Amino acid sequence: MIESKQNQQIRNIIKLSRQAKERKKKKVFLVEGARMFREAPKEQIVKVYATQNFYQNNKPLFDGIAFELVSDKVFKEISDTVTPQGVLAVIRQKQWKLEELVNHGECPFLLILENLQDPGNLGTILRTGEGAGITGVIMSKDTVDIYNPKVIRSTMGSVYRVPFTYVEDLKDVMKLLKEHHITSYAAHLKGENVYERDFRSACAFLIGNEGNGLTDEISTMAEQYIKIPMCGKLESLNAAIAAAVLMYETRRQRL
Repeated sequence: MIESKQNQQIRNIIKLSRQAKERKKKKVFLVEGARMFREAPKEQIVKVYATQNFYQNNKPLFDGIAFELVSDKVFKEISDTVTPQGVLAVIRQKQWKLEELVNHGECPFLLILENLQDPGNLGTILRTGEGAGITGVIMSKDTVDIYNPKVIRSTMGSVYRVPFTYVEDLKDVMKLLKEHHITSYAAHLKGENVYERDFRSACAFLIGNEGNGLTDEISTMAEQYIKIPMCGKLESLNAAIAAAVLMYETRRQRL
């Protein structure tokens, strides 16, 4: 049992939790809590760290998995939650290529995210996207790290199942969408009512930065402008909420 926070393994975990650069270098990320541990694909689990109490109550979950017991005190040091559940796992990152997302089935249903910065928004978009049936998420390189612990927590396990990738330049993605006959839609004040559009064919929705929206460079490359009709004096919604509206309208049309 590990009883010191100076243990090298514990120091490595803390580093992974705090530094996106370290996660990228090691090609792993951290998940915490019973649900995230249970849903993790076994082939991606590198190692699990658990308290004695959690292990004793969940022994079958550890079959065939490398694990280490840690003291309650040490676990609090590596936990990113207020009330730790006693289990944390190091998970191997899964890589998808842009071509895989664009060529996904007969009717791709994609989200294109430009410079999203809020971890909660990104996590919520992934979780909602899984529910709505999206086939992938493509992100600009300056979007928040999807393996940030706050993003991971917000996905509620969707990070294991929704294909995603980061790209150097979204302009190249926009060109690729056209080549594959995937209609791209950007939210715009001059856009057409989202409830009057047909999203049953291959499509991609562009979601921009929380404060500034989409850059002009990317929005002008979209094939069509759409808008979510609103009452009052509002001009826009929270990025995750707007994405949810678009995704579920598409889902409704495709049922």
